[in-house]
Amino acid sequence: MFTWGFSRERGTAVTGPVMGVVNVTPDSFSDGGRWFGTEAARDHGAALLAAGAAVLDVGGESTRPGAEPVTVEDEIARVVPVVAALAEHAVVSVDTSKAAVAEAAIAAGARVVNDVSAGRHDPDMLRVVADSGVGFIAMHMQGEPRTMQRDPHYDDVVAEVVDHLRARCDAAVAAGVDPGSLMVDPGIGFGKTVEHNVALLAHLDTIVERVEVPVLVGASRKSFLGVIAGTGADPAAREAATVATTVWALEHGAAMVRVHDVAASVRAAAIVERLRSVAAVAA
Repeated sequence: MFTWGFSRERGTAVTGPVMGVVNVTPDSFSDGGRWFGTEAARDHGAALLAAGAAVLDVGGESTRPGAEPVTVEDEIARVVPVVAALAEHAVVSVDTSKAAVAEAAIAAGARVVNDVSAGRHDPDMLRVVADSGVGFIAMHMQGEPRTMQRDPHYDDVVAEVVDHLRARCDAAVAAGVDPGSLMVDPGIGFGKTVEHNVALLAHLDTIVERVEVPVLVGASRKSFLGVIAGTGADPAAREAATVATTVWALEHGAAMVRVHDVAASVRAAAIVERLRSVAAVAA
């Protein structure tokens, strides 16, 4: 049975707090398909692992705004060889909302399923996770990737996201998923405006306190950072802003951050941990 290696108090990491992104897609918003193909994705994953990633998140279907869906067969063909190659050396999660893809990736060695739909897209997903005993990351998303950014609306984004995540955790446990294997993601950029994303990060400590399972934050290179930092439309220009969110997230209770540039966030996390340890001794 998979369990996350985190203390529940403020999400302090016992294992590394950085998840590295391995996009095996031709249309990723962040890298434009640079790692599309088994060999390129495998090598990229190995480089992220060497840079300090605790988990490698392998995805074969883009979830950027406006993205078109991928067939089950194509997604399996993209991710399974990469998962098999990386799972020999690392904890691998599969980024999918399809139960058949999750099942194939688990058979290839994946130990975590990272589902942007939190088990809502495919009614078999929670059964697959429960039967296999892998970890499960449930994310909040308003709408679905093709339409989620058309007109996102909330009366209280923090409260609504928390309620959704708690409900999905309850659904997972009811389906037989071990509570210790659960992690949640507030879904930065998934059906949210700039103001919604900022509010979720600003009140991250509240989210962490109320969901009662480890929290993952995935703000890496997202467009709202370009708006706030004034760096424009180039995702690569948002790296400094991404590192700022890494520090903020870890200091406000996140157990893990999901990023593209692992080395930068690993260095930032090491500084946060060193300062925490010194502050704890001084107290």
